[in-house]
Amino acid sequence: MSKNTQTVRLDQLLTGAQLPALPQSAIRLLELSRDPDNGPAEFAVPIESDPGLASQVLRFVNSSYFGFSREISSVKLAISLVGIRTVKNFSLWSAVFSLVPNPRCGPFDLKALWKDSLRRGLLARTLGSRLRLDASEDLFSAALLQDMAVPLLAKELPNEYREMFESRDHGRRRLSDLEMERFGWNHADAAAHMARVWNLPESFVDLIRGHVHTSQWLESGDQHRDRLAISLTALLPADTDGNWHDREAFLQTYQALVQGQGTELAEVFAQVDSEFAEFAPIMKISGHGMSLCDSLAQPTACGP
Repeated sequence: MSKNTQTVRLDQLLTGAQLPALPQSAIRLLELSRDPDNGPAEFAVPIESDPGLASQVLRFVNSSYFGFSREISSVKLAISLVGIRTVKNFSLWSAVFSLVPNPRCGPFDLKALWKDSLRRGLLARTLGSRLRLDASEDLFSAALLQDMAVPLLAKELPNEYREMFESRDHGRRRLSDLEMERFGWNHADAAAHMARVWNLPESFVDLIRGHVHTSQWLESGDQHRDRLAISLTALLPADTDGNWHDREAFLQTYQALVQGQGTELAEVFAQVDSEFAEFAPIMKISGHGMSLCDSLAQPTACGP
């Protein structure tokens, strides 16, 4: 039976949904990150205690993105080479990736969601690095996890979300707008709630919650460029939509973010596409579908 959408409270919904707990390895990494005196030796312990995570971290560090001339076989050495924050955030996403349910709700496609999320994360990190924004690896994870609540919400409210997925009309309407109209909250609020339950840093919670508020960050000037970068990634074309209906909004937001710093979009997209091809197999994500470069080359579309 469908829940009464007029009385659904987000906190009650997520409490009743019994949010999955993060693995102990991820919890320990978050605890360690609160003490700046902890180094690679301390961070290696919880990763090595989880063979699956240790294997993924080593595959990640040995990917062509980092371009090391020899294979890295030690978790401690891997952390020393690429940095604690990079490995911690990758481990966090890997943990969440394994927890999120597949709701099998109407046209919703979990594999497509993870594909979109990886592209968003890679774009956020690329822009963070090129524009010298603070904590580009945190931008990577925030963009990756911005939609992590959608599968859980669809599982809890299958009838309502099936209708909203269909009402998106191939991307002409944003899911967050449909959610606000129906519930008075959206999946960004839900993802922020999940992040807070998991004791993620409040700055990280704010990045996730703010990804649907592009106009607000545009009006704030240089004050919130990190949040503008995350909301920009939310305007990328979805893998299942076919057409890029947010293209003009994306281009305008992109220009406001880069502020003429010589960061050509075609070059940025080429880098993201290349990194996606490398990272997708690590996370067992299908690499098929239109690339960002192909999407950019497509004429503005008006069909479904």
